[in-house]
Amino acid sequence: MGGRVGLHGTDGQVELARARGAEPVAPARARRALARLHELAPDLDVVVAPGALGADHLPDATGWRVTVLDGPEPGAETTADDTRAAVSALVAAGVDLLLFVGGDGTARDVAGAVWAVCDDCVPVLGVPAGVKMHSAVFGLTPETAALAASRHLAAPERHGTRQAEVVDRDAAGDVRLYGTVQVPALPAGVQPAKGAPAPLADDATALAAEVAAELEPGRLYLLGPGATVDQVGHALGLATTPLGVDAVCDGRLLAVDADEATLLDLLARHDRATLVLGVVGGQGFLLGRGNQQLSPAVLRALAAADPAGLAGILVLATPAKVGALPEPVLHVDLDDPELAAELAGYRRVRTAPGRSTVLRVET
Repeated sequence: MGGRVGLHGTDGQVELARARGAEPVAPARARRALARLHELAPDLDVVVAPGALGADHLPDATGWRVTVLDGPEPGAETTADDTRAAVSALVAAGVDLLLFVGGDGTARDVAGAVWAVCDDCVPVLGVPAGVKMHSAVFGLTPETAALAASRHLAAPERHGTRQAEVVDRDAAGDVRLYGTVQVPALPAGVQPAKGAPAPLADDATALAAEVAAELEPGRLYLLGPGATVDQVGHALGLATTPLGVDAVCDGRLLAVDADEATLLDLLARHDRATLVLGVVGGQGFLLGRGNQQLSPAVLRALAAADPAGLAGILVLATPAKVGALPEPVLHVDLDDPELAAELAGYRRVRTAPGRSTVLRVET
């Protein structure tokens, strides 16, 4: 829930997120996934945690045979202990697939509860609703998570399962591996783990310098997260951050690690604007992973501030990062299907000074 307000996760920061005006996104994403799952698999036995942990988000009209776990309903503010207790009860109930909604922190809680009961006795699958989601246990979107779940449940012996990494940032802010779980082994729909950070290549520095030299006077530039885009700020001599979205105009740093409200205010005060995006290594995400402050409202404001519209978004990725993608495809995961459709298609990606390639964007 902290992405749009500039937080890089909400573990231990829920009150701060609420103070900044954040609202939970997991309930709506749960409903999207479950509505699609019901369309694909209308005849299921469903075991669900009570209240806000699950039962509240089931489709209204369903032919599913639903069992709600015994126990008191959790309060409005659920905890990691609530999650772990629910997972333990679901495993004990003998489910064939454990579907959860959240981010990397929730994936750690789910995996830890599974490990405490058994060793790889039940596959898990995440509906993406966090900020980063580096772990390889999530669907690309709520709908593709539902598709993967339905295909696995229809023929688990045909598709089987595979080991997937559960990773998260530790207390020092470093991304580390916490273990593995089993996920449905399907050819598409489940994201890979984020690639390990690689040493910054010379072509990334040279590309950033080329882009920095091209910036137009009077135009607002929003620099998205990532080491490659961060080098654009460094080429301008600015103290930008690789973790958030920065705003630059005429060589001045207008905002560092800006939230959605700040970006909307800046876009309202500039009649020309360009978004510069990197690509999440190993996953290929442009939007929806680690940059939720670039919300549908921000993207629409950006399109209004540029005659090129969303086609004017500048994408940077080194040849090594493009080559490391599982397939030559980029992904967008937005809570706005119409806007996502506008971003789909083929897009130029600048890879080095004077060099580019074209990749397909899927939503």
